[in-house]
Amino acid sequence: MTFLDDFMIRALLAAVGTALACGALGCFVVWRRMAYFGDATAHAAILGVALALAFSISVPLGVLVVALAMGVLIGTLSGEVISPDSLLGVLSHSALAMGLVAVSLMPEARIDLDAYLFGDILVVSKTDLAVIWGGAVVVLGLLVWRWQALLAEVLSNDLAHAAGLNPARDRLMLTLLVATVVAVSIKVVGALLITAMLIIPAAAARLVARGPEGMAVWATAIGVVAAIGGLYAARGFGTPAGPSIICAAAALFCVTFLAGRLRG
Repeated sequence: MTFLDDFMIRALLAAVGTALACGALGCFVVWRRMAYFGDATAHAAILGVALALAFSISVPLGVLVVALAMGVLIGTLSGEVISPDSLLGVLSHSALAMGLVAVSLMPEARIDLDAYLFGDILVVSKTDLAVIWGGAVVVLGLLVWRWQALLAEVLSNDLAHAAGLNPARDRLMLTLLVATVVAVSIKVVGALLITAMLIIPAAAARLVARGPEGMAVWATAIGVVAAIGGLYAARGFGTPAGPSIICAAAALFCVTFLAGRLRG
């Protein structure tokens, strides 16, 4: 029996890998007010699951393709005919509904839809672990590489242009990274909750951090603690693991909020 044969060890590693992927990226989601975009991308993941089953390809690959397509579509159409928030609402809920309908039309697939909506971390396989940690390494590597450029774009487009940067390219990179996180994390917390894993730790970190780098570190740490704590709470109380992790993150947000108020 190897180290990874224990399902709880695999679940812990998957939870920590997801937290690492979401921590620093979640800061940019908060700074750029991309929460609704994250929801739209995550909801499209169910359509990606349906397409993956229909064409007999890897589910993370199907989710990634649809999530990337959603990001490109939003970036292309936003502001041209309809306001960005309305466009996000239309695409988000339409993609979720189409995914649910498509899955229902494939009874031979025998899919446990709840596992993709809310996550099923306790059945994560070694292959899933490789996908999750591979995605985390890619996301963290690109964020470290483009950190200063991404910060400049958050502060001001004019500042970024003056520094010789390409804000449009960096915005596209953030879109691709959010899509990547959705694809690799769907098995852990599910399509309906992955945006919360991006936003809540980052929002909590914002209350206690000093500076953007500190916020990224705090967000990652809070995400890791929430992932581990939520997983063990789920095991102890018999609750769903994905929602339990998000509840733990929400509890940590409340703690940091109260700590900030007490500090004045």
